[in-house]
Amino acid sequence: MAKKVVATLKKQDTRGYSKVIRTVRSPKTGAYTFKEEIVPTDTVQDVLNAK
Repeated sequence: MAKKVVATLKKQDTRGYSKVIRTVRSPKTGAYTFKEEIVPTDTVQDVLNAK
């Protein structure tokens, strides 16, 4: 599945997007999960700094 997303991000008309993968810790179990988002490249730092 990741290969399809990466291939989509490399198209000429979608050059301004990046895939952000963050680890999120569950407060109930303490286990880590991954949250994936596709965001515009200029807002990557805002998404990573937001909690």
